Amino acid sequence: MTLLIGNCSGFYGDRFSAMREMVEGAQEDGRALDVLTGDYLAELTMLILGKDTMKDASLGYARTHLRQLEQCLGTALERGIRIVSNAGGLNPAGLADQVREVARGLGLEANVAHVEGDDLRPKAAELGLGGALTANAYLGGFGIARAIEAGADVVVTGRVTDAALVVGPAAAHFGWTPADHDELAGAVVAGHVIECGTQATGGNFSGFRELIEHGMDPRRPLGFPVAEIDADGSSVITKQAGTGGAVTVDTVTAQLVYEIGSSRYLNPDVTTHLDSVRLEQLGPDRVGISGVVGEAPPAQLKVCVNQLGGWRNSVELVLTGLDVEAKADWAREQIEPRLVASHVEWTPIALPVADADTQEAASTLLRITVMDDEPGPCGAAFTAPVVEVALGSYPGFTLTSPPPKPTPYGVYAPAFVDRSAVEHLVVLPDGSRERIADPERTTEVDHAISLRPSPYPAPPDTLNRRLPLGTFVHARSGDKGGDANLGLWIAHDGSPKYDARVTWLAKLMSPRKVRELIPETEHLPDDAIEVHVLPNLGGVNIVIKGLLGRGVAASTRFDPQAKGLGEWMRSRSVHVQEGLI
Repeated sequence: MTLLIGNCSGFYGDRFSAMREMVEGAQEDGRALDVLTGDYLAELTMLILGKDTMKDASLGYARTHLRQLEQCLGTALERGIRIVSNAGGLNPAGLADQVREVARGLGLEANVAHVEGDDLRPKAAELGLGGALTANAYLGGFGIARAIEAGADVVVTGRVTDAALVVGPAAAHFGWTPADHDELAGAVVAGHVIECGTQATGGNFSGFRELIEHGMDPRRPLGFPVAEIDADGSSVITKQAGTGGAVTVDTVTAQLVYEIGSSRYLNPDVTTHLDSVRLEQLGPDRVGISGVVGEAPPAQLKVCVNQLGGWRNSVELVLTGLDVEAKADWAREQIEPRLVASHVEWTPIALPVADADTQEAASTLLRITVMDDEPGPCGAAFTAPVVEVALGSYPGFTLTSPPPKPTPYGVYAPAFVDRSAVEHLVVLPDGSRERIADPERTTEVDHAISLRPSPYPAPPDTLNRRLPLGTFVHARSGDKGGDANLGLWIAHDGSPKYDARVTWLAKLMSPRKVRELIPETEHLPDDAIEVHVLPNLGGVNIVIKGLLGRGVAASTRFDPQAKGLGEWMRSRSVHVQEGLI
């Protein structure tokens, strides 16, 4: 029988009511979930939790998880739904204790287990990880599997991979071993699709207008996704009955290409070949995933390292009407000589609308950001020179808000350690501790991902019309530390020209073309842009190394997590052959 795994959280701060909604909901046939997962962690979240532990060592976990459980733990136990989450963050043992307290407070008996061993802070120096605020290895799903086999109703973990929340329950249910690479790879793909919650059901989807035109009610909250997993690792992505949103080949593709690297998707349990994935629309809100191929996992584990980077501050000046470029130049000439921070950055300005009907449309923003190792240069030493010229600078001088106080920022960096440096532990409901063995077979991986060039020749010169790339191309983008990930694929709109469009996109998207369409990559080195072709998905994945600087918490970009990068790319004009339109 298939295993039904739903997700109720894509980040720390996702819709609070989602856990209760998923626990109380059901499939079209009335069947309840078997497992409910929650993904609360991201690179930035680990930094936030690290700062929490600096204030109170007993914290370090996602506190909203407890309040969510208070609403529906009883219903979950009654319906036999196991709850698996990585909400433990830096303190899974502490969260597990708090879950037991919640259960006791509700008069319930719940078997609670947790997974630990990912936290490498005690030996960060020994492993060459520097003065880390957080250093967490990405663990796989077999600790979760062992906890479920031991009867756990609730499992909380630290930093496991997002997909491990699905891999673990599936491995326990079907009896998979670490050698079942294809089955594990299928579960990784299903886990990757549902890990970000409603991004698989129409959220952040570039084709949202088409979904609305085909009946999606834009006023209804999107339903969270469900994966129906079979024993061979294949799955169907769907959602519960009566929920909003939509599940289509395109919404699933959007999540599949989100924040990946090459076509080899590295996980602690298996290396998944994303170019083997096949999708099929099986019916309304039902997308089948099949054909997934896996191989032995990498010999090393990835580590999320966060360090305190220093202090930062920003202000935004409003420039209105005529001569905005000259106004920006004058403000810079007045302010910059007085700034003492080690790093000062001024954003380029966009020209406002000419003869605008509103004052806001006639205005543009000039943002100044400063960064330094110490707070002083980012405090009054920065804000005072800005404020003091308010009556003696360009006409219409104003700020979007009063100058704030400086704030600390962190720097994220990925690292890799041998598996022998990490002790993957599960603490079972009876309090006993077990070590999860490393897989017998692993694969050596060069973590400096090599460029996979397009297998297609360059596009011909006989191109006819200039149109936005997004005319029939969807996009989804995001961040991995300082790198931006940008997935592009041809829309499944029923056009008979689909195959020809896929070939055209693969020909078009070279590193050189990416630089042309994204001029902000001009300062990056020659090998900073990689293009990986995913023909089964009808698209490409683009990795732009270093575009986001030192990661979201330290980035001074307008869009520090590259969330809108794909939409910018879709708005760029390209030459399109007449026969593809």
